[in-house]
Amino acid sequence: MKHETDHNIEVMRAEKEWQRAGAYYVRIHGMNRQHGISLREEFDIHDGDGTRYIVLLDDGYPIATCRFYELDQNSVVLGRVVVLPRYRGRGLGCRTVLEAQQWIKESGYSKIVIESRISAVEFYSKLGFVKVDDKVVKSGSFDCVRMEKVL
Repeated sequence: MKHETDHNIEVMRAEKEWQRAGAYYVRIHGMNRQHGISLREEFDIHDGDGTRYIVLLDDGYPIATCRFYELDQNSVVLGRVVVLPRYRGRGLGCRTVLEAQQWIKESGYSKIVIESRISAVEFYSKLGFVKVDDKVVKSGSFDCVRMEKVL
């Protein structure tokens, strides 16, 4: 379903600090505030230089994000997929992941790894990710399983 503001959505490939601020904003409002996740838990050693971020903007306002970083020469870890609550249900999470996937492919990687929250497994399955096994790992307060997608 198209929404009145969907035509205004811009995709930013964020690598510079001022661009990453948009990703951080979405994560603070979409995870830190909503789920009570501390800043220390939300932001880790993978945030900063070397990590790439997709930020979706609605008339310049950051509304969705994800990040990825290199795992090895062929693989990246994709995570921190967040859409601001009032923008959910519009397919923007899917768009964010697909934009990241395109950038990952252009960068020469052949596999994406995700530690998916149990509640998001169906979302990632629809995007072609497959559960590696049924082993549940804790990521903060969330139960997660490892999923992968070969590009």
